[in-house]
Amino acid sequence: MTNTTESRNPRTLNLDELGTEEFLTVMNDEDRRVPAAVAEALPEIALAVDLIAERMRSGGRLIYLGAGTSGRLGVLDAAECPPTFGTDPGEVIGLLAGGEGAMFRAVEGAEDSASLGADDLRGINLTLDDVVVGIAASGGTPYVIGGLDHARGIGAGTVSLTCNRGAPVSDHADVAIEVDNGPEVLTGSTRLKAGTSQKLVLNMLSTATMVRLGKVYGNLMVDVKATNIKLRDRVIRIVRAATDCSADEAKAALDQADNHAKTAIVMILCGVDAPTARERLATADGFVRSAITRQ
Repeated sequence: MTNTTESRNPRTLNLDELGTEEFLTVMNDEDRRVPAAVAEALPEIALAVDLIAERMRSGGRLIYLGAGTSGRLGVLDAAECPPTFGTDPGEVIGLLAGGEGAMFRAVEGAEDSASLGADDLRGINLTLDDVVVGIAASGGTPYVIGGLDHARGIGAGTVSLTCNRGAPVSDHADVAIEVDNGPEVLTGSTRLKAGTSQKLVLNMLSTATMVRLGKVYGNLMVDVKATNIKLRDRVIRIVRAATDCSADEAKAALDQADNHAKTAIVMILCGVDAPTARERLATADGFVRSAITRQ
């Protein structure tokens, strides 16, 4: 394995001599390489999405497992799923080496323990219906490898996400996603291009999975939870966009639908009451498009 995440970038050998704008230009140029690197991994990302969606349809969970920046990005993506897609907090979970405290302060040595990764998965009662996504920029983090080995041992789905080709962690997962961004601007600082690419991939994994699970209608977040004023206004806009109704009609339907956009949309488009809309959605496995077209 060529460890590109730790290699020196020949374009930035004189980083400390560059003027501010010149430095930022070089950094921006390097960042432009990230989406192209992610694009090369799209086939593997698609396989991972299909695996996650299949297991979650059977009642399984999506579990991110990582250390340092990689783990924090997993925690971030997991935290965004309940407000965005209306998932239960226990459906998408982020596990970080060293526990919750490591989100804000490095816990030295935690990522070096393979047994700790397995222990953390045991702590959430991992089952064979779950999928574990092990995130490791370098691709050799013992915490992640130990967790993936435990997951495979009980039959859970496994995905690895790394930023090195031929990384050790890739041999420990059902689906291996490798995104080679090249050396970092600041040697070894994987919170930069590696972190950006990981964030892009995690965006894809969670968003595409939720689309496959019926939590999106068109390009609208129809399972979003109206937990504050901003989101309440967003839900009204979502219902209006989906039905071409007035603001008053959207508000009235949402009041009857307990502020659930999906239910309100089906009510308006099908001319039915809230209980009937909920029944249609249940029959359609939560897919709005199927609920409004069924006879």
